[in-house]
Amino acid sequence: MSPRLFNQKAMVVGAGAMGGGIAQVLVEAGWDVLLYDTQDAALENGIARVRSMWDKLFEKSKISDAQRSAYNQRLSAAYVLREAADVSLAIEAIYENLDAKRSVFTTLDDVVREDCILATNTSSLSVSSIAAGVKRAERVVGLHFFNPAPLMPLVEIVPGIATAPEVVEACVAAVATWGKVGVVAQDTPGFLVNRIARPFYGEALHLVEEQMADMATVDWALTELGGFRMGPFALMDLIGHDVNYVVTETVWKQFYYDPRFRPSLSQKRLLDAGWLGRKSGRGFYDYRNGAVLPEPTRDEALGRAIVNRVVAMLINEAADAVYRGIGTESDVETAMLKGVNYPKGLIAWGREWGWTTVRDQIEALHRRTGDPRYRVCPWIHDQISAP
Repeated sequence: MSPRLFNQKAMVVGAGAMGGGIAQVLVEAGWDVLLYDTQDAALENGIARVRSMWDKLFEKSKISDAQRSAYNQRLSAAYVLREAADVSLAIEAIYENLDAKRSVFTTLDDVVREDCILATNTSSLSVSSIAAGVKRAERVVGLHFFNPAPLMPLVEIVPGIATAPEVVEACVAAVATWGKVGVVAQDTPGFLVNRIARPFYGEALHLVEEQMADMATVDWALTELGGFRMGPFALMDLIGHDVNYVVTETVWKQFYYDPRFRPSLSQKRLLDAGWLGRKSGRGFYDYRNGAVLPEPTRDEALGRAIVNRVVAMLINEAADAVYRGIGTESDVETAMLKGVNYPKGLIAWGREWGWTTVRDQIEALHRRTGDPRYRVCPWIHDQISAP
């Protein structure tokens, strides 16, 4: 491993589900981890939650009692950030707010050793912006885990504009030792996964808003006919609209209001009403006791049309990420297979369909709606014209 990570000691800042999950990953890989939160109660709950996961793994004979004991010894609560003085890696995993994240790094900057790497788990904010207040911005990098971190294999490694190459190399090596699959992405809105995945939600919302299908039918089509593990409306409810909508809006604003990423008013209404999805009992669907989920219209022709529209836009967004160098073709495929469990790599899906079919599907949507969100990536035109 690169000498930038001089020991296997880390601090994770933020003891919520994400921070706790990251701490669990590192501990199980042999690291000593300090878990910190500004709220003592949240910190103690976070520690207890992680340790309860190890209890469950022990009860299921997935780990031995000796392993459980070793894990518990390697995870400690930190009540002040000064306890990070000797760590080689500090990972911030708090809520998506630029000022709050900058504040964490400004404080850590004065606490940790000069050779400590400072990583942010942001899913949509600019790593370069977060690093702006750090005296040595070259040591700040994005390490974006996916929820739940112990189960999801992907980590996006995102260098900011000032990040040193050896920091990226150290993180690539570390991610591999944690048993994760790392992909390097440019510091652009949404990085790879959250950028490319936007049409999965956006097109589904447009289909319903245009009264082409109801939510249950869209979810049925994309799972039963498209092969996705969850439909977009069920998935948005699971993620929570306070997360999913905010990521969409953040990406849209950071892309200077590009219509490709335009949020949905119907989802914003849910957020405003406090209907956040499963966590609040209501979202697109009603999860309260006694509620009955709506039945889809199992019309295969309609279902195929739904799948074709959503998948064409996903393929287009993946092609655009390759075209603009946000990630390599291989990293784009890996990101969507490992980060959101898509049934196929989107570039491979485009080749399977044929690039002319993808182009024709998107151009037909543009003719029908006039919406500038439907524009074909030049990379797809290049594939069509290639000898």
